[in-house]
Amino acid sequence: MVASNPVPASYSTDPDVKATAPNGAVGHRDLVDHTARLERKLWHVTEGVWCLVGNGLSNQTFVEGPGGLIVIDTGESNQEMAAALAEVREHTSAPVVATIYTHSHYVGGTEALYEAGAPEDMPIWGHAGIAANRRAYGTVLSAVAGRGLVHQFGISLPPEGPDALVNVGLGLSYRSPEHAPFTVGFVPPTETFTDVVETTIAGLRVEMTPAPSDSDDSVTIWFPELGVCVHNIVWPTLFNVFAIRGEIYRDPQILLPGIDHIIDLGADHLVCAHGPPMSGADRIREQATDYRDSIQFLWDQTVRGINRGLSTDELTSFVQLPDHFSDSWLTRQWYGLAEHHVRQIHNGLRGWFDSDETKLLPLPPVERCRRLVDGFGGADEVRRQAQAALEDLDLRWALELAGWLVRLETDDRGRADAGTAEDRQLLASVLREIAQRTTASNIRDWCLTRALELDGELDLSRHRTHSFAAGAVLSAGATATIHALRVLLDPEPAAGRDEHLRFVVGDEVCGLRLRNSVAVPSDGAGAEIEVTMDHSTLAALMAGKTTLSKELEAGSVSTESPAALASFLACFDHAALRG
Repeated sequence: MVASNPVPASYSTDPDVKATAPNGAVGHRDLVDHTARLERKLWHVTEGVWCLVGNGLSNQTFVEGPGGLIVIDTGESNQEMAAALAEVREHTSAPVVATIYTHSHYVGGTEALYEAGAPEDMPIWGHAGIAANRRAYGTVLSAVAGRGLVHQFGISLPPEGPDALVNVGLGLSYRSPEHAPFTVGFVPPTETFTDVVETTIAGLRVEMTPAPSDSDDSVTIWFPELGVCVHNIVWPTLFNVFAIRGEIYRDPQILLPGIDHIIDLGADHLVCAHGPPMSGADRIREQATDYRDSIQFLWDQTVRGINRGLSTDELTSFVQLPDHFSDSWLTRQWYGLAEHHVRQIHNGLRGWFDSDETKLLPLPPVERCRRLVDGFGGADEVRRQAQAALEDLDLRWALELAGWLVRLETDDRGRADAGTAEDRQLLASVLREIAQRTTASNIRDWCLTRALELDGELDLSRHRTHSFAAGAVLSAGATATIHALRVLLDPEPAAGRDEHLRFVVGDEVCGLRLRNSVAVPSDGAGAEIEVTMDHSTLAALMAGKTTLSKELEAGSVSTESPAALASFLACFDHAALRG
């Protein structure tokens, strides 16, 4: 007997739904088929316009005008951008004269343009928020941000076999292995704006309109003479209101004006930052309208359910996209799941508490799981029922039961995640079954990454230790990095202390003050302790490539109060500062 599925769009119980990709990956047949849309190909969109798909997670687009070549988005690295430029050079020799960023996510390869001969004074157009958003990434939430990427994009999945990557919904993979070592060459925009801009670039009229999407610095680029619209808002999948890696709330309402703008343009060619381009004004209007309405549907119906008093668990089955939205690949759930988007809309509007009284004062996870397992008659009975549910494809129930068993004990970091090898294997089996039956690449990748960790084949412990990438420290600057240390403060050694430390890092001066078991960011004025170093030393320390004691001995870190400095920094949960 196969159990019923209350949200069938999230995964299928069809016995024939699984398919095997060329690399041996097992997944939902539709997700495997979706890979063909993301294959590496330089699309000739229209005369003088090319879009390279499959070179990385994002596309690189090229528009040739009378005055030269405009590059739109530069990928994750210099190597990725260089590969794209080499490919388009088979079709045009026009010099690169300008760059436009659609948003802050895929602008890490700009230096490659200069290496290929772009002029030093080349204008780089982009939203005014791009540089700040780039700097903010990888500081306060660096550990969970890295862990989220590993899970969502299947970065640690094996290259071949059932657990291998199928695709990542928006692209073939997070990064193409051929582009290693992935040298980041971001260059901030030189021409910034926050409102609609109409200008001429490379001899072409260009209109750039802010259009918040998965980032608040997204813009839509319109070339009226070419009938070409380049954007980051009508994705090749149902829009990801909730990213399983964790992100700030993406308000669906804010997206709608940007999509309406695209529909009103009447473009002949639609080129996204992800996926293949689309041509034909009627087709674009129809497809973009469906895309827009799928997002409004999720928001409107979630609000309708909230007003009815439904909990988030009830909302996931109450708000299901009508069947006609599955007719278009733009509104299929290739990336995330609608049931998760619904939960995020509730949280964005109303917060975590949904009036379900059981969530008001819950037991700690280990205690709750122990009582549930005891109430079911013990671990053997829960194990038996979980296995039976798995065999019946009653996967939601199997997942919950197996989860109880794994969370009966805490691990050495205090996480409720220390079940026996047998129980961890059972939970891994449930996760693999879900992974192979969902069209959502994010969910497949998350489940398989967790399954490999449960198997003991993948160690993610380093992603649960707060650290800073050296490049992120150099990009964010000393002040932002040092002030981020406040989230690493260990309150026990800091208890009862009132001390102030000034950091002098190159030409930046800032401080932290310990008081009331918090580290308060300051400008360093009046501090009784001072430490001096350069930016590269700070970056190495924060990245864990050296230790405070080593740098003090080498003289690259200097202070007149070494004991006080060491005592102060020992209050922070960072091995390099304590070492």
